Amino acid sequence: MGIQITPSILNADLAALGAEVARIESADWVHVDVMDNHFVPNLTLGLPVIESLRKHTTLPFDAHLMIADPDRWAPAYAEAGCGSITFHAEAAAAPVRLAREIRAQGARASMALKPATPIEQYEDMLGELDMLLIMTVEPGFGGQKFLDLCLPKIRKAREMMKKHGLETWLQVDGGVSLETIERCAEAGADVFVAGSAVYSAADPDKMVNELRAKAEIASARCAH
Repeated sequence: MGIQITPSILNADLAALGAEVARIESADWVHVDVMDNHFVPNLTLGLPVIESLRKHTTLPFDAHLMIADPDRWAPAYAEAGCGSITFHAEAAAAPVRLAREIRAQGARASMALKPATPIEQYEDMLGELDMLLIMTVEPGFGGQKFLDLCLPKIRKAREMMKKHGLETWLQVDGGVSLETIERCAEAGADVFVAGSAVYSAADPDKMVNELRAKAEIASARCAH
């Protein structure tokens, strides 16, 4: 598995999502931010929009659930056609059970950590996950500035994965751009969510490829 770019449609034209997804055909996934105005102070789209959008693209969906009760709702996103579902460690009542339930539905199970949430306490459950998401901004709004203080956590997570022989994907989300993606890749991330950087570009698909190229160079540099 190489570098993957997953543009967030939170920064797209929400009134024309089908057309907006068509502008990122080189993307590996479509990142869908689901917010409930409880876990985070913002309200976005949910299941009906995902079910509708699913008919307009063949790209797989990466759902990031920033919601208060993921134990109840996450499995429904697999049924709606999401290939990867991320719940927050801070919101899940039973994260291991939830990860197993998501996998049983045929989707990839992912867990997210907010910037202030330490990784160490979750080391033993990394094997239950297909992906770990390290938030590099406080979840809730697009367009925030990248938090460099999260880089040591990315490195620590990658070290833990190597220690246990895991091939878990390591995703970063928040402030990812041509200016910050190399630092994330060097720290060990291999899946990158980019919203503002992609959809503020004149050619979003070209930006997807530019981001991937930068991350691949940085990742290769660290491998030697």
